[in-house]
Amino acid sequence: MSYIKQVSAEKNIALSVLCDSLKVSRASLYRFSTTKDSDVPSPQKKPHNALSDEERQRVLDLLHSERFADHTPYEVFYTLLDEDEAYVASIRTMYRILHEEGETKERRDLRSHRDAIKPELIATAPNEVWSWDITKLLSTRRFTYYHLYVVMDIYSRYIVGWMVADRECQYLAKSLLEQAMKNNFIVPNQLTIHSDNGPSMTSQTVAQFLERMGVNKTHNRPYTSNDNPFSESHFKTLKYRPEFPERFESLQEAEAFCQNFFNWYNHYHYHSGIQFLTPSTVHACMAKYRLRTRHDTLLKAFQMNPERFNYKKPVLRKISPAYINPPKKKKEENTENIIDSEMEYMA
Repeated sequence: MSYIKQVSAEKNIALSVLCDSLKVSRASLYRFSTTKDSDVPSPQKKPHNALSDEERQRVLDLLHSERFADHTPYEVFYTLLDEDEAYVASIRTMYRILHEEGETKERRDLRSHRDAIKPELIATAPNEVWSWDITKLLSTRRFTYYHLYVVMDIYSRYIVGWMVADRECQYLAKSLLEQAMKNNFIVPNQLTIHSDNGPSMTSQTVAQFLERMGVNKTHNRPYTSNDNPFSESHFKTLKYRPEFPERFESLQEAEAFCQNFFNWYNHYHYHSGIQFLTPSTVHACMAKYRLRTRHDTLLKAFQMNPERFNYKKPVLRKISPAYINPPKKKKEENTENIIDSEMEYMA
């Protein structure tokens, strides 16, 4: 926000123009301007009913006493009420005093999680980053599931490999990845494969195979499903299709359904994440040609009837790089680049 104001002052450009070009709300800019980080908040007035230092110490001594040392403020409060003792303090006050003394820590032995590294991946072309996961398909038989393995290219959204099995197995996963890499002519140090922390994904069989093939692998952070958004979004598309059955009679029926679905998804589905092109078009590096053809058609229509477009010339669209957890610095650089380009355009 401060950078926008600085550019407006230096280049004599209206704030409304910069906000419209960057798609930033002017209300947010004005709210930021009126909020000063340097303002020191005024000290709060002491409540008229606050405990004095002597009363506070008396409550603390009571909670530290041998009788109540292992009791919660709730137990202390109601024990004193049942014994017709004088009212000492509220439960919230007892907790606040203990918190100020640093005596409200967790007493239980809690499981500590490792400091996982946040995966930050970028794909600017097909076959740079793949994402794979396994989802369960319900069967008509109780306690029976079919496991659907799916490998996706996150740039083109193309499904490079899939398989339905009656179990989750590291050897089946290795076989699927190996076949997908052969079909796409993957060479060493070209590909990164991302997945969650499932048993098949973290198995030594898969890890050793990927290392031997010169493929980097990354994993989600524990309890962070957003680290694998492409596979999760794809499974939602699969299971929200109108023809998706609630349960499958057999493994063969599940395979037949997936065969039709993935053929539609790869070759006929206009994906919103890739400028409404089909994944097969982007995966075959035909995206620029298709987008240029669309743009030329729109330009002809614009020249014949500009009022239909509100006299705004169509813009040639491009496919943006695909990110898994884009870094914050990258976002800031993109914002500054947009501002600089707008300044050059206005000049």
